[in-house]
Amino acid sequence: MSDASYISPEQLCVGLYVQLDLKWWEHGFTFSNFKIKDASQVEALRKLGLQQVRYDPARSDAQPLPLAPAPVEPAPEQELPPSVPTAEELKRKARAVQLGAVRRRLAEVDKTFVQASQRVKGINTALRNQPDKVLAQAGEVITEMVQSVLGEDGAALHAINGKSAEDNYVHSLNVTVLSMMLGRQMGLDSEDCHTLGLGALLHDIGKLDIPSPILLKPGPLTKPEQKFLELHTEYGLRMGHKLMLDDEVLSIIHEHHEYCDGSGYPKGSHEANIRRLSRLVCITNRFDNLCNPSHGRPALNPHEALVRMFGPERARYDDVALRAFIRCMGVYPPGSLVCMEDGRHGLVLSMHPTLPLKPTVILYDAELPKSEALIVDLEQEPSLAIASSVAPKDVPIDELEYLDPRQQVSYYIDPRRRG
Repeated sequence: MSDASYISPEQLCVGLYVQLDLKWWEHGFTFSNFKIKDASQVEALRKLGLQQVRYDPARSDAQPLPLAPAPVEPAPEQELPPSVPTAEELKRKARAVQLGAVRRRLAEVDKTFVQASQRVKGINTALRNQPDKVLAQAGEVITEMVQSVLGEDGAALHAINGKSAEDNYVHSLNVTVLSMMLGRQMGLDSEDCHTLGLGALLHDIGKLDIPSPILLKPGPLTKPEQKFLELHTEYGLRMGHKLMLDDEVLSIIHEHHEYCDGSGYPKGSHEANIRRLSRLVCITNRFDNLCNPSHGRPALNPHEALVRMFGPERARYDDVALRAFIRCMGVYPPGSLVCMEDGRHGLVLSMHPTLPLKPTVILYDAELPKSEALIVDLEQEPSLAIASSVAPKDVPIDELEYLDPRQQVSYYIDPRRRG
């Protein structure tokens, strides 16, 4: 900022152009430099506890408020020496500020996820009652996601407390978010990302024609029931034609269970005969089904799911896309339990594809109550590092209850825009 000056927080007023000398996670504003628009921003700035604030006179529409004269107070009969905070107190205060900023950021993403899931639920309802409105509603959701995922700083992937497996719209949202992240990792442009997102959001529309007793059956399906369930790709294609979806979106709906080795359905197609975007949704759909299974199948944690897909199931998938997906999810995907180099256990909450070894983690600490659990962004903590992923069975039960890994894990995007 050119020709910048410093003022006291008491001098802040509407119209001043300020720049905060803080990290993005240390304040609640969208950008670190901006023009103050209203009194609520003035109050929020003063609550940051800064000794001084930098502002740019040339870009401001107002002058700082004059400083009030310091009140003259009579000297006390006997002044007590000022208490000097200890190093531990300073450390605790700094940690509280950082922890508060991270918790607020995670809460914002959680709230946005809930809003998005309700919109997806509305789209599913419209498919039954007002199919003519589906494309407009779905297009709005996907456009917002494209803007977030393809933004200047990309987007972080964030694990959300899971919903019930009965909520098929949450599965659709999961697959859409994961597909968009994979599309960005593959270098798709905004138009292809939009097509990919729309196909992912609508990939299971054929399940609307599958009877609920099959969809919601808690135990394993019989062979006839499984064959009936597999018809959802054909039913979806038929519904997609009625909605007049374009060919790429129709292919995703029809082919998202096709495997490159020919072992999928409905046609048992091989890689050369499966469209590129369909091969991407096949990967994200399978990953979410492994982490959030139905019909009584055991759930895998995200790390275990990637290990299976890259190991025994590897021949099923487009190899280039699978490798990109693993880069996109990180070495330790959100929702994974990990062991730190210092021996503590933690749960990965979010990660950025450009920093696969530096996710945000909640750490177990027996000396801290669960409500004050330490949440650290490893990008900001170079002294901390993850040693390995661990299975829930290898973590003591009291630590599992503290970290609270969910059987049902959902994902959403955090634009992480910085000033």
